[in-house]
Amino acid sequence: QVQLEESGGGSVQAGGSLRLSCAASGLSDSDRCLGWFRQAQGKEREGVAAIDSDGKTRYADSVKGRFTISQDNAENTLYLQMGSLKPEDTAMYYCAASNGGTERQWWLESGPYSYWGQGTQVTVSS
Repeated sequence: QVQLEESGGGSVQAGGSLRLSCAASGLSDSDRCLGWFRQAQGKEREGVAAIDSDGKTRYADSVKGRFTISQDNAENTLYLQMGSLKPEDTAMYYCAASNGGTERQWWLESGPYSYWGQGTQVTVSS
């Protein structure tokens, strides 16, 4: 049974940094994709960053140069280092895992992801 648990959210002022973590259990070592998504109040969920089992990454244009996704395979943990935070980054952040590989063009879409965490709130004040 796959379980994902996010942590590290909180409140921060604009320009600040946060690091989100996602502890994963039950994932196979086979080809798969891990991603971070966010959903702001009243808006649709959007893909933020993704990483595959080879360490290749993809980012939404809105976070390029500010966010970094990484994974610690030994610890089964996914990270999202967020810097230069803006009020528009305020959202509930979710980590997700696919059940198998998927083409890179779909990494920031919800469809390929079968497993989701409960989310962690990030609030950025101006």
